[in-house]
Amino acid sequence: MTPRTYQVVTYGCQMNVHDSERIAGVLEAAGYVKSDEVAAPGDIALADVVVFNTCAVRENAADRLYGNLGHIASVKARRPGMQLAVGGCIAQKDRADMLKRAPWVDAVFGTNNMGALPALLDRARVMGEAQVEIKESLEVFPSTLPTHRDSAFAAWVSISVGCNNTCSFCIVPSLRGKETDRRPGEILAEVEALASLGVQEVTLLGQNVNTYGVAFGQPQAFAGLLRACGQTGLRRVRFTSPHPAYFTDDVIEAMAATPNVMPSLHMPLQSGSDAILKSMRRSYRAAKYLDILSRVRAALPDAAVTTDLIVGFPGETEADFEATLDVVRQARFAGAFTFLYSQRPGTPAASLPDQVPAEVVQNRYERLVEVVDDIAWDENKKLLGQTVEVLIADNEGRKDAATHRVSGRARDNRLVHIGLPEGVTARPGDIVTATVTYAAPHHLVADGAATVTRTAGGDAWAAQQ
Repeated sequence: MTPRTYQVVTYGCQMNVHDSERIAGVLEAAGYVKSDEVAAPGDIALADVVVFNTCAVRENAADRLYGNLGHIASVKARRPGMQLAVGGCIAQKDRADMLKRAPWVDAVFGTNNMGALPALLDRARVMGEAQVEIKESLEVFPSTLPTHRDSAFAAWVSISVGCNNTCSFCIVPSLRGKETDRRPGEILAEVEALASLGVQEVTLLGQNVNTYGVAFGQPQAFAGLLRACGQTGLRRVRFTSPHPAYFTDDVIEAMAATPNVMPSLHMPLQSGSDAILKSMRRSYRAAKYLDILSRVRAALPDAAVTTDLIVGFPGETEADFEATLDVVRQARFAGAFTFLYSQRPGTPAASLPDQVPAEVVQNRYERLVEVVDDIAWDENKKLLGQTVEVLIADNEGRKDAATHRVSGRARDNRLVHIGLPEGVTARPGDIVTATVTYAAPHHLVADGAATVTRTAGGDAWAAQQ
């Protein structure tokens, strides 16, 4: 009997990317195989089962999901036996209502029961009707589920799920629940196992990684976890994302003292206005945020800091926006993910008065992006002539084939495109040391002499080809 094939379509953050690896692993453990069919231009995916793993943070993600479900309905109609499943945060939020908007969906599952997907698909096939199963609390920690990892040399490791904060713009706590932490021994065992397979870089994942340990009575356990990761044999350790309110000196000291913890920090600011931060229910203020950055840079002078920023939060005045620009200029971010505020039903901010007109939000967004890009470009120019160590990746450089370059991330997480000398090759997973010759706002170029270090990660990548 020919195995049924699957594809997973992912929306949203790193947490969702990692969840999709778990979904793929669960399906493969049930006998499915990843589809190698190539969808036609404009189509989404081709397989016997297509799973949409969704994000509810922004309204356009929901619109895109339902648009894609409408588009793939015609594909399903032409392919007997094809099944569609929807999981993740939109599924957790919309539940059975999803079937009113997309009745051709076969299975709906939430953030807390990814492992139920194969059984739901089987029941839908046998019973001839859609199956909806949403759990209010975590059944098993996702990391106990089988995994099909997308990369042989870089991996996500979840240390916690859920969030205990109540940010007024965010729907995540109501969809992923209160924070649940894994025990340190389980995390380190997974990290050590990954290192033994050739993985060179691990990113520790959590909604608020620096509150790790609160669920088992050790609210400052994260610094100890970072130090322990330094003993695992890994080349690189990263983490995302910390919350400024809980960012303590012991984490900074652990970052500085642990050589394989990378000198990069992604810490969401959201707004530079204290009034807006209060309305957002962000339990820190701009001065505290900037003080954290000064302490990080004192301990790690080469650290690159990136952030998240929201423009147009309800009640934001021009003075509030100017305060954000001021903090951005002081913070000297290496980059920022900038978002137009999205009014999400079910969040406290959705009902706040003084929603900012769309044209004002768009104008502020464009001004903010210009300032962020100018600063990032200035910061990148400071690296001209400096040597960078780059972990080569297989999906970072869209123009690599045309430019005859390889691409990857430096230790500080900056994107670097490298022109290797003639006759020199580097595989994804290998390390290349080169000198920066060009700087742009969002990337660096290093053409010329380069040293390639072949790694077990490169070997693991080659073995998959």
